[in-house]
Amino acid sequence: MKLRLALPLTLLVAALPLYAAKKPEKAGKTETGKIDGAPQGWFDWRGPFQTGVSLEKGMPDKIDAKSPLWTADFPGQSAPVIANGKLYIMGYLGEGPDLQEGVACFDAETGKMLWKQLFNDFLSDVVYLRYANSSPTIDPETGNVFIQNSSGIFASFTPDGKLLWKHSMMEEYGRMTFPNNRTASPLIDKDLVITRGITAAWGAYGPPGDRFYAFDKKTGELVWSSSPGALPQDNTFSHPWLSFLGGKRVLYSACGDSSLICMNARTGEPLYRTAVAKAGAKGGINASVIEYKGNIIVVHMSENIDTSDVGRMAAFKIPTEIKPESPQAPQVFDDKDLEQWRNPNGSLASSPVLVDDRIYEVNEGGDLCAVNAADGKVLWKKKLGIEERQSTPFYADGKLYIAMYIAAASGKTEGSAAGTETIGNGELFVVKPGDKDAEILSRTVLTGKCYGSPVGYNGKLYIQTEKKLYCFGKKGKNPGLAPASKAVDWPTPGEKKKLQIVPYEIFLNPGQTQAFRVRALDANGFVVDDNVDLKSLKWEKFVPPTALVKSTINGSFDADGKLTADKENVPSAGQFQASLGDLKGFFKGRILPGIPLTQDFEKYELNQDTSKPPPPGVPNQLEQPTPFAYPPLPWNAARFKFEIREKDGNKALVKTIDNKRLQRGTVFINRPDLRNYTIEADVLTEGNKRKMSEIGLVNQRYLIVLKGNAQALEVTSNQELFKQSVPFKVTPNEWYHLKARVDVAADGSGVIRAKAWKKGDPEPDAWTIEVPHKHANEEGSPGLFGFTPQEQRAWIDNIVVTPNK
Repeated sequence: MKLRLALPLTLLVAALPLYAAKKPEKAGKTETGKIDGAPQGWFDWRGPFQTGVSLEKGMPDKIDAKSPLWTADFPGQSAPVIANGKLYIMGYLGEGPDLQEGVACFDAETGKMLWKQLFNDFLSDVVYLRYANSSPTIDPETGNVFIQNSSGIFASFTPDGKLLWKHSMMEEYGRMTFPNNRTASPLIDKDLVITRGITAAWGAYGPPGDRFYAFDKKTGELVWSSSPGALPQDNTFSHPWLSFLGGKRVLYSACGDSSLICMNARTGEPLYRTAVAKAGAKGGINASVIEYKGNIIVVHMSENIDTSDVGRMAAFKIPTEIKPESPQAPQVFDDKDLEQWRNPNGSLASSPVLVDDRIYEVNEGGDLCAVNAADGKVLWKKKLGIEERQSTPFYADGKLYIAMYIAAASGKTEGSAAGTETIGNGELFVVKPGDKDAEILSRTVLTGKCYGSPVGYNGKLYIQTEKKLYCFGKKGKNPGLAPASKAVDWPTPGEKKKLQIVPYEIFLNPGQTQAFRVRALDANGFVVDDNVDLKSLKWEKFVPPTALVKSTINGSFDADGKLTADKENVPSAGQFQASLGDLKGFFKGRILPGIPLTQDFEKYELNQDTSKPPPPGVPNQLEQPTPFAYPPLPWNAARFKFEIREKDGNKALVKTIDNKRLQRGTVFINRPDLRNYTIEADVLTEGNKRKMSEIGLVNQRYLIVLKGNAQALEVTSNQELFKQSVPFKVTPNEWYHLKARVDVAADGSGVIRAKAWKKGDPEPDAWTIEVPHKHANEEGSPGLFGFTPQEQRAWIDNIVVTPNK
C-alpha cells in the first residue's frame, strides 16, 4: 500500500507543535537549554502526525536479533524519541531497594550512554517491575526533554541532561498510584507541556478524578488544570490527540471513566464528553485515540455492556455544535448520537496506526487487523502471536514494525520461531500490508518481553524490551530521511475576553512571596496580550459558590502585583480573582505552616454530620449521623479519606471507612522539597485481636506504619522493593506515639529511624527500627497514612514536625 504524501489537513495542523518550520542549522548549547537551530528527529512517541506513521524511506526490510547495530542494558517498557543524533528513553537500573527509574540519553548511532537521570521509586504500588512505561517527549523549539516517571516525578532536562525544573505530581497535586503503573507521556503544545493522571488533591479536586495538567514548558509553572471526566474506574495512559475545532485548539483523549473527552488545549476548559461505556467499555481506556475525517476513533479491551463480547473499536462523530454546561463542566453527548461504526477488534493498550484511509491495529489476541477507517469494516486479519499488551506498531516505507508482547510457540502462527528461545521473550515482526493480506518479511525473537513500542528514524529501528534496548539498521545517515513538515499558522487571536494567571496554582509557607504573569486571552483561549501590566489589575479574594469549605488565602497583594503570604503560622487555602475592567481570571493556592509545625485539631468546629448528602462523585455514608469537620483544606489528598471527629474527649483525625475505593489514604501536609526533619504523632487503630487497621507517618517519601494485624512496625517505600519490619505488639483501641526521622549522609546513603511506644509512657532511648538505604530519598513532604481494609477506623492526633537535632 502506497502512502500518499498529501495528508489530511487535520493531521498537518495537529503536527504543528512537533516540527519547526525553520531551516535546521548547526546545533549549539546555551545555558537555558535552548538549541540554536531547529532540532531534527522524532520528538513524540506517536510521531509528527500523531498516528505512528513516518514518511521516511529506506527502512530495513528484515531484522535479525542476532545482528543488531547495537544494544544497551537499559530495560523498560518505553518508546524512544530522537533529536540531533541523541536518543532518549525511559528505563530502570538496579534491583530491589536500589532500583532507580528515569531517563537516559544514548548516541543514536553508536548506543553509547551519554547521560542518565534516575530517581527512586517511592510510595507507589508498582508490582512485577512494571517500570518505565511512559516515554520522554522532546520540545521541537528548544530540544529540551520532558519525562514523567512511575512515582510522578514530572521534569524537564536540557539535551545534555541538566535539570531545568521538576514537580512531584504525587505530593503537589495528589497523583495516585496503581499496581499496573500506567504512566502518561508528556505532550508538547507550543509553549505548554501537558500531562495527566488520576489525582485526589484538595478543594474541588478532593474526589479522585482523571485530570490533565498543563505547565509552561520553560518555567515549569502550572498554566491550567482540568477535570473533564466522571469518577474514574481505572487509571489510563492514553496519549491525547491535538487538533483544531470551531476555531479552538483542542485536545481529545480517552479517560479512566471509559469516556471520550474534548477540551480546550489552551485553557483546559472541558468542551464535551461522551460515555463510551454505554457503547462498550466498562473500565479505563488506554489506547491512544486518532482523528479521521470528523470522527474520533477509540479502541478498548474492557467489558462491553451491550454485548457479551470484550473489547471494541468504534468511531464517534465530532459534534458541530457544542455548548459546555460551564467553564468546568463539558456538554455530555449520548454515545448513540455520535457513534458512526464499530467492530469487535479491541486492545488493552496497543494504539491504532492510521495510514491514509486504513487503520492497522494489533488486537488482544495477537491478530494484525486492517480496518477501513471510513466504515469500520475489517478488511483482513493476520495472526502474529498469542497476545498483545501495550506495544503499538510503527509504520514507515510501506512496512509495519510490530513488537509482540511474547513470542508464539512453534506451530502457532505462520513462520513461528521454533525452540525454547521463545519462552518468556518477545518477537519483532516486519510486515508488508496489502489490500487483502499482509506479508511477513521477517520475524525475530528478542531477549525479554516486549511492552515498549518500536520507533524508526534515520534508517534505524529502535525497540526496548524488559531486558535491553536494541538498535537495528544501517550505520550512517539515511538518504531517505523525511524532511520536517511545514508549519501551519494558528488562528489570529480575537478580542480580549478573559485573563489567564500563571502560575494557576501556588504553594507557599508563611511570609513567602509569589510573582505572577497575566495574559489576556480571546474567547477561544488564544493569547492576545502575553504580558498584562500587573499594576493595572485589581486583586480580590474569591470563594467559589460551590465550595464546601468557605476559605480564603491568608495573603495580600502589593502595588506591583506580588502576593505575600501572611506571617502567621496557620494554614489557609482558596482563590484570588484578578480583574481588568470586564476581564477576569483566577488562581488558587495553599499556605501551610513552616517547620516547626503542630496540629492537634482542637480549633476545628465539628459543624458537619454524616447524614448530609455527600458531594457529587462521593458514595453515601454508611454510618449513623456523626458530627465531623473536614481536614485542613491545604492538606493534599486528605479530603474524602480523612475527617476530624471527637475521640476520647479530644478532636482527632480519623481515616474514614465508607468509601471502598479509598480504603487507603496518604496525605501530604507540606512541601515536597523539605528534608532533615522529624515527624511524630499519636496513633490508634480500632478493632479487636483479629481485625485492625494500619496507621502511620510519611517522612521524606518513606512510610512508617504500625500494622495492627501483622503486629509489626514497618518501614517501606514500595511494597515489593523496599520493605523492612520488626515485631511490635499493637493493642486495638490503644493510643501509641510514633516518631520517625531520616538521616542522609554525604555519599547519598541514609538511615530511616522510627520508634513507637504507648502514649503516656517514657520515650525509649533506642530506635525501634533502623533501616539503611544505599540511595536514600533526600527530600519529601511530611505526611500521614491510614489503611482500613476491614472497616476498622484509624486515628491520628497531636502531629509535630521539627527540624532534626
